[in-house]
Amino acid sequence: MPGSGERLRRTAVELRQGELSLEKDFYLEEFRGRSVLVAVAPGAADLGPLAGAVGDLVRNDTRVLLCWFDRAPAAERRLRAALGRVKGLGRRAPSGFGPVAPVDGAALARADAEALRAELWGVLRHERLCVRGAESAFPGPAPALATALRIPKLVLVDPEGGLLAGQPRRLSFVDAHVLDTLLRDGQAEWSGLGDRRALLIAVRDALQGGVESVNLCTAEGIAEELFTYVGSGTLFTRDDYCRVAPLGLDDFAQAERLLERGQREGLLKLRSPEEIAEVLGAGFGATICDRHLAGVAGLLTAPYAAERAGEIVGLYTITRFKGEGIGERLVTRLLAEAVERRLAYVFACAVDERAVQFFLRLGFEQVGAERVPVAKWAGYDVRRRTRVVVCKRQLDAGRG
Repeated sequence: MPGSGERLRRTAVELRQGELSLEKDFYLEEFRGRSVLVAVAPGAADLGPLAGAVGDLVRNDTRVLLCWFDRAPAAERRLRAALGRVKGLGRRAPSGFGPVAPVDGAALARADAEALRAELWGVLRHERLCVRGAESAFPGPAPALATALRIPKLVLVDPEGGLLAGQPRRLSFVDAHVLDTLLRDGQAEWSGLGDRRALLIAVRDALQGGVESVNLCTAEGIAEELFTYVGSGTLFTRDDYCRVAPLGLDDFAQAERLLERGQREGLLKLRSPEEIAEVLGAGFGATICDRHLAGVAGLLTAPYAAERAGEIVGLYTITRFKGEGIGERLVTRLLAEAVERRLAYVFACAVDERAVQFFLRLGFEQVGAERVPVAKWAGYDVRRRTRVVVCKRQLDAGRG
């Protein structure tokens, strides 16, 4: 019979599995009814994860065009076998990817885009999966193909995966401005990305051609890249990828999941459903690509109206966005909101030392508990209060 430690471990695993399922459902909903072009470079050691991700998309009613760059007969057999083993794809295999037909840059340049779209729609309207082979080097015609077909999402599957800039630190996000900087003379080489310059140019061509976003990842990590908050590669976008705005009702379910995650990690105070609803009602969200909620925070003012104070609560950013400045954007937006409301000061409480240092870097000062409204401590958990650090920032609107 399992002991308490084993039961706790199983519970944690089950919670994480449930969390991943919710994340996956959220991302699949974003893909439903849309089209994705997946371009696969030669060299993938294991095609199972790639085929599995394609199967998830197809069962999700997503149209998938797979551009295959390894034309060796053995490689094509591996692809067919991997797709054939995926639930729901086996029966589609004979017509779902049909004969692997060549698509090279020259042919694409001469092809009539209308005819090409009509041809591929003839397959995708029924099968949701179409494979085409490419004779040129990866990524070859993939950007032009995505542009000609007006496909919003391009996924480049490369054995090297996402970008690593000069150290083993993944660049999770790169917008068009950063990409242009990398492509200036010598910048890619200085950043340790010189060998990937051609790939970066292809990404830029896709974004300039109208593709909304490009993912760069490995075949093994494609599901994590497309269906989780954590990600495994690099996401490229045309514009500044982050927008901070008040939460709308349709954002609340996802924002509530983020707050619950922060509570499980011990970073956020435990709150009842009613208290969480209060945070959401006063909440702001940092949204990526106008779709994905990367972080949340609230500015509570009602309990502290007499003191003209506001409390920053529920500040949480998901794993993939750590180090991307999401938290700073949220707090900057909340401070602007506080000034607009003519608050005298704002404060935040944290038990994590990194969170404390974060607020201090943004101009807050560490103060005693008596320097904030008494209402803050009504019903507050005694054990947590012994560990909590209060950070306060006076606002110009509250001075003389």
